[in-house]
Amino acid sequence: MNLNNIITEIEKTDPEVYGRLSGRRQAMKNFANLSGKIALSSLPIALGTMFQKAYGKSTDIITDVLNFALTLEYLEKEFYDDGLASVGLIPAGADRTAFENIRLHETEHVQFLRDTIVALGGTPVMKPTFDFTAGNGSMTGPFTGVFSNYDLFLAVSQTLEDTGVRAYKGQAGNLISSNEVLTAALRIHSVEARHASHVREIRSRKPSAFVVGIPDPWITLNQSNVASPLVQPNYNGEELLTQAGVNIVGINGFNITADDASEAFDEPLTKEQILAIVDPFIV
Repeated sequence: MNLNNIITEIEKTDPEVYGRLSGRRQAMKNFANLSGKIALSSLPIALGTMFQKAYGKSTDIITDVLNFALTLEYLEKEFYDDGLASVGLIPAGADRTAFENIRLHETEHVQFLRDTIVALGGTPVMKPTFDFTAGNGSMTGPFTGVFSNYDLFLAVSQTLEDTGVRAYKGQAGNLISSNEVLTAALRIHSVEARHASHVREIRSRKPSAFVVGIPDPWITLNQSNVASPLVQPNYNGEELLTQAGVNIVGINGFNITADDASEAFDEPLTKEQILAIVDPFIV
């Protein structure tokens, strides 16, 4: 869950949010410390108190942002709920344990967001109806069989996780002005990246599960390794070879190929791109 992404979205809507608190740097330092030192279940009360002080009774802006995040967390949690509930889909052992852990994280994220919205005096949005076949409600989209075909389940899981990493990076630049928030944000980003890497590692052990070569724990150029054009927007832009205005292919005479250069960085996705990507999954 992108807690610091939420803070950033609030800052975009209300640039004076930090002025409403007891000093920008100290307030965000306190938040970063809380994120690392107290239980997740306690954070809603802490955040609720912080923003109630900032906005008094007017917390509509914050709850709107949190409810948007909650909708996305509902999607991820239900995907893994349905996958784990599908008899015979996920093999017993390491694979099932991995997805149980990921599902646990998503469950905690949903509960955290709901508790935080309530602490702010808001009402959590209801969970939408999802169509994991990506058929916009027809239940017969291009991913029909996602909960009966393990190869397809892994491909969709990989796509969701890869997209989450890119979506989170899309907000990192907005956090540069606060070292504390940026540090906390990158910690969360790294956890999401490890999820993506783990799913790709599972796919690499199943020759039937990939399309182009063995899917490494990173993205090569804009190759999805998923046999569906629907997911290509999730990977477009990853073929970028220039960083900070410098083409890193063969930089300083080193044997760095285009594949190597593209694999070294995850490129960001905008909020608008994310909404377009998840739209087919929401009825």
